[in-house]
Amino acid sequence: MTLPKIVSQDEWHAAAKALLVREKELTKARDALNTERRKLPMVEVTKDYVFEGGSGAARDVHGKASLLDLFEGRRQLIVDHYMFDPSWEDGCPSCAGRVDQYGNLAHLHDRDTTIAVVSRAPLAKIEPFKQRMGWTFPWYSSFGSDFNYDFHVTLDESVAPIEYNYRDKAELEQAGFSDMTGELHGTSVFLRDGHRVFHTYSAYGRGTEQVGGTHYYLDMTALGRQEDWEEPKDRASASNPWAGQS
Repeated sequence: MTLPKIVSQDEWHAAAKALLVREKELTKARDALNTERRKLPMVEVTKDYVFEGGSGAARDVHGKASLLDLFEGRRQLIVDHYMFDPSWEDGCPSCAGRVDQYGNLAHLHDRDTTIAVVSRAPLAKIEPFKQRMGWTFPWYSSFGSDFNYDFHVTLDESVAPIEYNYRDKAELEQAGFSDMTGELHGTSVFLRDGHRVFHTYSAYGRGTEQVGGTHYYLDMTALGRQEDWEEPKDRASASNPWAGQS
């Protein structure tokens, strides 16, 4: 494993000060990008999706819930598309690392925003896994609905045209994707206006890092995320189970 160069305090201070200039540039660029994201147009969701699970307040006597119900009366809804195929016994471990970082949801609730997890696995598989992991956030099953296919986190060409991260099948093939079937991860955001629901944003791939803080804390450290793709090379820890999963 390589380590940073050892220098004097004065040399380190000069290098850190130079880096701060670029960090401030990135902060301003991120603020500008967030502004553009908030300016995105939105699309009304008119399909009647049916989910199972969640809290008692967000479902009917039969345990069913609509997309509107998932808001739990708040103005905004963030949906974490958690990879959990109906044939699997457990959910995706990488997704587990993401949702583990939610923290106290009251901070989102105070800003009129609900976050909920949705997976295609049936509730009978989701609930034991959720309990074993010690999670308390609302988690719904979209089993039997088109929700995962319509938001491009379950790929099955017999159900819907292939699309992931805003790329169609030809673009994905050109980018080197070979396996275009099954479960993928993503985050989708919705806005409620009365009883009308609008889709405002979705992120896929590394775009979903934004929901957790661990990656950004690690970006401040000398060893970084300890991933094989990072520069400088040879700082990936052999004990890191996620090394190489970019």
